[in-house]
Amino acid sequence: MKFNRKKYKDSELIKIYKELLKPRLIEEKMLILLRQNKISKWFSGWGQEAISVGVALAMNTDEYLLPMHRNLGLFTARGIPYHRLFSQFQGKMNGFTKGRDRSFHFGTQEYKIVGMISHLGPQLGVADGIALAAKLNKENKATAVFTGDGGTSEGDFHESLNVAAVWDLPVIFVIENNGYGLSTPSNEQFKFEKFTDKGIGYGIDAIRIDGNNILEVYNTVQKIAEDIRQNPRPFILECVTFRMRGHEESSGTKYIPKHYFEEWEKKDPISNYENYLLSSGVINEDDKNRIRKQIKDDINRDIDITFAESDISVNTQTELSDIYFPYKQETIYPKTPNKTKKRFVDAIQDGLKQSLERFDNLVIMGQDIAEYGGVFKVTEGFVDIFGRERIRNTPLCESAIIGTALGMSIRGMKSIVEMQFADFVSCGFNQIVNNLAKSHYRWSQKADVVVRLPTGAGVGAGPFHSQSDEAWFFHTPGLKIVYPAFPNDAKGLLNSAIDEQNPVLYFEHKNLYRSISEEVYDDYFTIPIGKANLVREGKDLTIITYGMGVHWAISALDENQNISADLIDLRTLLPYDKEAIIESVKKTGKAIILHEDTLIGGIGAEISAMISQELFEYLDAPVMRTASLDSPVPFASGLENNFLPKNRFKEDLSKLWKY
Repeated sequence: MKFNRKKYKDSELIKIYKELLKPRLIEEKMLILLRQNKISKWFSGWGQEAISVGVALAMNTDEYLLPMHRNLGLFTARGIPYHRLFSQFQGKMNGFTKGRDRSFHFGTQEYKIVGMISHLGPQLGVADGIALAAKLNKENKATAVFTGDGGTSEGDFHESLNVAAVWDLPVIFVIENNGYGLSTPSNEQFKFEKFTDKGIGYGIDAIRIDGNNILEVYNTVQKIAEDIRQNPRPFILECVTFRMRGHEESSGTKYIPKHYFEEWEKKDPISNYENYLLSSGVINEDDKNRIRKQIKDDINRDIDITFAESDISVNTQTELSDIYFPYKQETIYPKTPNKTKKRFVDAIQDGLKQSLERFDNLVIMGQDIAEYGGVFKVTEGFVDIFGRERIRNTPLCESAIIGTALGMSIRGMKSIVEMQFADFVSCGFNQIVNNLAKSHYRWSQKADVVVRLPTGAGVGAGPFHSQSDEAWFFHTPGLKIVYPAFPNDAKGLLNSAIDEQNPVLYFEHKNLYRSISEEVYDDYFTIPIGKANLVREGKDLTIITYGMGVHWAISALDENQNISADLIDLRTLLPYDKEAIIESVKKTGKAIILHEDTLIGGIGAEISAMISQELFEYLDAPVMRTASLDSPVPFASGLENNFLPKNRFKEDLSKLWKY
């Protein structure tokens, strides 16, 4: 292995040597502790240390790094105290996730590191968002994100590289090519020979280097980073290396031919660099032994600090309170009483415009939302007012764009992501339920993101443009779900969702866009998230619904004026207004829940269970639910009308009233 020291002083080469040793010596200690059953799991980076250390040292300390689970050297090179890392590994409070996640599944703003989630690919999109924020703010900063050769098979890899290429984002995509994705060899992962071939297809510069040569990694990353800070664009950096131990210790290495270990042992990044320093006279044997002893002593000292730390004291209230960023919601009232009659779509447009004016760090992203104005023309004309930097057309890649939104939140920006149809959110499902929703709970990072979802049936759009998918997310702690039924609520709740600093899914029924109108305040105002609206008041029974269901319920009551009912429009589904429901059902003694979503597993099931459990002694009849058929949404109008619950609700309402 040949090393090019360029003009580095001996002291600089020694510093690199110390940083290279740290992850190896920590791993040696961790393997001993694993055998002693003092730690539960270990993911090895043995043989790959030069990549992590070289990248971390080459980047500026105020630039973000997004590692994987073999990048211990990145954390140590950023100067994180050993005992904090050990506390993280042990699930102690002094770690970074309060015991809620393990190993390198964490982030830290202090050290500008954003850790992975187990799904491997999503952090690539997050890196796009961090880089986009830097570019929009003209900060001249690079971002480096890691993935393994196996992880490149994921759709997030393609989406994120494509977005970075189209938007010229200053991201270095570091691919650690160690030949295996867990036990699956490269020839079963992809057909091409080298990852630099990928660069041509994406229009991205790509470089392949020896990932075991610490100076080659360091020099290359320095050069790329300096370049893209001034001339923003992405790079693929393929680092050829080899993992000398199992994917994690219990998996072993029997699936790898033995001769590979013999070959790569000769290319060990530490022994080669150490021998180079010895042969060059930069260090001698005494220096080598002294440096190793000092690092080992530091490791042992900090291990003792961690083992002396108490186990986490379990507090249920703390666990629940940390699900959301501690945002304090304040109701903002319009400055004047002036109102104008607006359609549902006009109210949403109004809220978006006024929020863009209110928050200069707000960016809207989505397919066809710029000049075209979106398929429902909600953002029509916005690009002329706010510019293409803030009203951004995206490629067709829901996952990468939601990840980008999280990355922008990490950099203190606000994002709105428009799904062209709510149905398409399934392509970004992982980013929402595992990244946005868990971000604050895991490492105290807010996800200041709104996802707008045109939803619902009734327009003959068939199975893939008509679904009600709010229940998919209702089960996920960390999210908030808003679903207005009237123009005034649509504007006020949208403004609240954007002001909110937790992830909000904002459902807007596309059949309401141009079919209903009402007087809406002209000024900016908010309506509290989590508060239901009592649309009508009565004594016989309680109707609990939201979205289009509110209008079906109004129609049914208008046709049956003998029925006196409380009509509760939930408006917010997560968290829903439990107190409003309890108060009403205690008064009426009967409850029926209506929603457009299918029956089984719908939100109505949870509300019904809550009423039955907490209000049983107040009930004069079984809790009833009315919903769409448990089938996909059909296309033909007759089939669709039969699928929807509007007519069945009238029958069920009458049955409950007569009970």
